[in-house]
Amino acid sequence: MKYVLAFDQGTTSSRAIVFDQRGGIVAVAQQEFRQIFPQPGWVEHDPREIWATQSNVAAEAILKAGLTARDIIAIGITNQRETTVVWDKGTGQPIHNAIVWQDRRTAKVCDQLKKKKRAPMIRKKTGLVVDAYFSGTKLQWLLNNVPGAKAKAKRGELAFGTIDSWLIWNLTGGRVHVTDATNASRTMLYNLKTGDWDKDLLKLFGIPRSMLPEVRSCSEVYGETNIFGTPIPIAGIAGDQHAALFGQVCTKSGMVKNTYGTGCFMLMHTGTKPIPSKNNLLTTVAWKLGNKTEYALEGSIFIAGAVVQWLRDGLGIIKSSGEIEALAAQAKDNGGVYLVPAFAGLGAPHWDQYARGALLGLTRGSGRAEIARAALEGIAYQVHDVLRAMEADAKVKLKELRVDGGASGNNLLMQFQSDLLNVPVTRPKVTETTALGAAYLAGLAVGYWKSMEDIASQWQADRRFKPAMKSGQRKKLLAGWNKALQRASKWEDA
Repeated sequence: MKYVLAFDQGTTSSRAIVFDQRGGIVAVAQQEFRQIFPQPGWVEHDPREIWATQSNVAAEAILKAGLTARDIIAIGITNQRETTVVWDKGTGQPIHNAIVWQDRRTAKVCDQLKKKKRAPMIRKKTGLVVDAYFSGTKLQWLLNNVPGAKAKAKRGELAFGTIDSWLIWNLTGGRVHVTDATNASRTMLYNLKTGDWDKDLLKLFGIPRSMLPEVRSCSEVYGETNIFGTPIPIAGIAGDQHAALFGQVCTKSGMVKNTYGTGCFMLMHTGTKPIPSKNNLLTTVAWKLGNKTEYALEGSIFIAGAVVQWLRDGLGIIKSSGEIEALAAQAKDNGGVYLVPAFAGLGAPHWDQYARGALLGLTRGSGRAEIARAALEGIAYQVHDVLRAMEADAKVKLKELRVDGGASGNNLLMQFQSDLLNVPVTRPKVTETTALGAAYLAGLAVGYWKSMEDIASQWQADRRFKPAMKSGQRKKLLAGWNKALQRASKWEDA
């Protein structure tokens, strides 16, 4: 009996999951790592810590499953996207901390690009809006601000990568420098039409091509790792949201999944042609298998599960994240309280870098329960806004939302989400769809699973939430949310 090992390298923790041939979980290991905040709006990770935690949990998961490396047929990798690492090719050491996707330090650079009317060209080539979220301006910042980095890069001594590239470099002892089409499509340096790095964009950001990894498909053997004592092929890569779309088997045009993680990420499969967005969504690669690239529309919400962490760590109104559902349920409704969790600005479809978090509608009757409820509802309102934009772009009406990620286990949130969208919300039996997607991609490359049909037959629903809210109530709640959004927007001076 053979198994697939998935690396799920996230924003707050590194995880490893061993899957069997039925797509069932055999063992899980997880380790959190430090979040570094050098200044307000700046977020960093130590790449060495990411590697250490990820390699530790991988070994631990194999051990927990009662297996050895010989039982693992392939490794699939899925990762937090846009987070930017630059390292020395000779020593393999990072030249600086990784700049995390949530980091806003390049917001003013993005404003300059918009002023210079570069946004339409960037959007046409990459499918992305100009925002500090993506890797391009982060990489430019590292080259401009780390002493000696620019000269080293020009001499071909530095390597850039998103987290997948950094892990593979370390797994292969520096022999393999690759990424896949999904991660590349999030850098603001990748041309969706040519399927490669774009020379005009590299020139615009001052980035030497020698730094960049080779762009490959999502399911193929990239190399082998020996760190577990036996060679294991590394055979699948996809950014976390693309992996979740694959794991949720959203393989037909118009199918949508939403992942409730640190942020919220909704992707709609749009087929083999990229759909340019008129509603501030991103056009992105869904995945590339062989020579066939499929595309998706994406709406990114920066703060979702992170708002629950803030209630726990910042306000101290809950001791653990798991307590929020019971606390929120103590309030029969939000009591007029709205929480706009714009701690890092607002993502799609608003793209307001200067919005900030706001808690509104408080009265003397508002307590911990109302704030907890408003926090959960704030996640669902953001999802509603993205979905309406998506339907307008793709000209389709959603029939069902497939959900996954940590907060999808919160029944109160899922019911409210269904009520707000007025469509069924379906949670699968295996909610670890991000890791599962990476496992499927790796398993397909080595023949562990034979086909997409093979995989699709394994997807099973755990629970289906059906809308039960009257339309008058829905309208009233959404009107309150839109009022709260206006108060939070453009709070910081540009």
